[in-house]
Amino acid sequence: MSDARLAELDVEVLLRFGLPAAGPHRSTLFGDGAVAAAITVDRLGVMPRALVFLGEVVRSGGTRFAAGLPEPLPGPAAAVARGWLEAAAMVAGDATGDLLVARWLDAVAAVLALRVTHREASA
Repeated sequence: MSDARLAELDVEVLLRFGLPAAGPHRSTLFGDGAVAAAITVDRLGVMPRALVFLGEVVRSGGTRFAAGLPEPLPGPAAAVARGWLEAAAMVAGDATGDLLVARWLDAVAAVLALRVTHREASA
């Protein structure tokens, strides 16, 4: 899929269906969903380390705690991240779910890092 098409995916829906149970929905969340999320935050100027840090916050305090932060990601990406975290909090009801959310944020950070590295190498 193209970046434009991936950016149209509803990441919040992918989180609500992909987190609760292993299977094709989770595969889509960690595949196309992670790429879609990386494209979204890349366009908003987020650095990969911000997502890694947010993943650590989720590991330490939980998804609900992270969703309540005034600025889970810097600048305009805060609203996007809050939407993701609120969607995830609906279905990640325990520490295992929180760990899965943190792993997904790490996956998004990895994809974002690849995008940034490729862009810098191409410039």
